[in-house]
Amino acid sequence: MKNLFQFILISGLLISCNSKERVSKEVFDEVNKSMEVKKLSEADIIQAAMVWGEEISGEAQKQLITALQEAIANDGVPAAIQFCQVNALPILQEVSEKYQVEIRRVSNDYRNPADKPLDYEEGILDTYVYNKENNLPNEPNIQKIEGGEVLLFTKAIMIPNALCLNCHGQPDKEISPETQKVLKELYPDDKATGHQIGDLRGMWSIRLPKKEVVKNM
Repeated sequence: MKNLFQFILISGLLISCNSKERVSKEVFDEVNKSMEVKKLSEADIIQAAMVWGEEISGEAQKQLITALQEAIANDGVPAAIQFCQVNALPILQEVSEKYQVEIRRVSNDYRNPADKPLDYEEGILDTYVYNKENNLPNEPNIQKIEGGEVLLFTKAIMIPNALCLNCHGQPDKEISPETQKVLKELYPDDKATGHQIGDLRGMWSIRLPKKEVVKNM
């Protein structure tokens, strides 16, 4: 639409002139310059994907934590686990649809089997695990997948505070017997306990279509 408007503008400038008048070179060059399509380098797109991935993961994290805190405050930890089982994935789906991306939380120590890493996520998650075990920094990452048409943003998820230990900590210590009972009923193959503050919990995995990244630049 912008280019069409500029084409009409140039045409108008030409038509408005009689046979003895000519559009000045300065005016023509200025309009023509404004019509140039900005050329984006691959590095520009990767950087934009990194910024966008941080924004999306931050919003998803905030919504999940806010909903969890409200559930705990209203009904206690055991009821909050039930709330998460029902509402966590829909919350992520809502954020996914807002940005036209696909958001997952991935972990080797998964609670919900839906969070088990996919083939293309395993190597990245293993790198985060290795870095944590060797006291190396875990930075957000962008990987090209599907022939470069999708940019995969990943970011480590850590255990930030004692609140998380109510259902991810040590059984019979941070996790109450009542909470353990609910976990066993809802997640018989639960792998997500035994953590401490600062542990690697998993990673965000966000599929960013390249065309959507460019559209938002």
